[in-house]
Amino acid sequence: MTATLDRAAVPRLDDADLSLMLEIRAFELKLLDLFARGQLNGTTHTCLGQEYVPVALRTLLAPGDHVFSNHRGHGHYLARFADFGGLLAEIMGREGAVCGGVGGSQHIRRDGYLSTGVQGESLPVAAGVALHLKRAGNGSLACVYVGDGTFGEGAVYEALNIIALWRLPVLVVVENNGIAQSTPLETHMAGSIAGRAAAFGIDHTLLTGFDLPAIRAALEPLADRVRQGVPLVAEFVTQRVGPHSKGDDTRTAQAVRDVREADWHAVYGGAHPAQFDDLERAARDRIDAIAGEVTARPPSRWAGP
Repeated sequence: MTATLDRAAVPRLDDADLSLMLEIRAFELKLLDLFARGQLNGTTHTCLGQEYVPVALRTLLAPGDHVFSNHRGHGHYLARFADFGGLLAEIMGREGAVCGGVGGSQHIRRDGYLSTGVQGESLPVAAGVALHLKRAGNGSLACVYVGDGTFGEGAVYEALNIIALWRLPVLVVVENNGIAQSTPLETHMAGSIAGRAAAFGIDHTLLTGFDLPAIRAALEPLADRVRQGVPLVAEFVTQRVGPHSKGDDTRTAQAVRDVREADWHAVYGGAHPAQFDDLERAARDRIDAIAGEVTARPPSRWAGP
């Protein structure tokens, strides 16, 4: 049974925030379309359903902060740089690619931003960078995006131990979508993420919903504490609308329908249709135009380091 949407309970988002969320959604859908038409090679992992997380954090991160992403990181990059053309060119191997077309969908490096497809790798790297930031004394932090499945990696706990011992300015953002590739959370994790943070004496906060102003109000004072050497695990209860990668969803059809009905995109569109429809149309038009322009570019030429 589908619950009746209480539209009054869905706060109206700022146009700029909603536009960016919709542009990230349109970008991810465009990637899936390009793959389906044989215009892209390899694989990709979309952030469908999780777009609001990096958009919420966008205003809390300073230019001097470092951001570490993962295999499902397009939204993290786009919320940080709004460089849709550069990322698409990277994935398509076209001229103007962020990393010369050699990084593809998962491995991006730019101006204090790094993503990797190796689960758990980012946290120990971020710890090292955070140690440098602490010694520099400039108030910058390292923000690391991980998923619930990453808590099966030993490197995560080694890094958390050092982060806590040395009081490093690290903000660990956990996008807990309740499924690690194809394994539900309840069958791969004993205890809780909060409990695991507590084991190291690291503060934890739980964030639900996609009310961006409320999320920012809750996180802003905590992020200030991180900059002072009080690390934090910020756990977002979110959901993965799409498959693990581009076509390997093992969930039942009913489970997928339930996720889609609860998706922020469907909920917000039903609550604020006039604003939503106009901005979604503009977002899709923009991404269509970018895709057409990038597709027409010549192949990227890697000149080496």
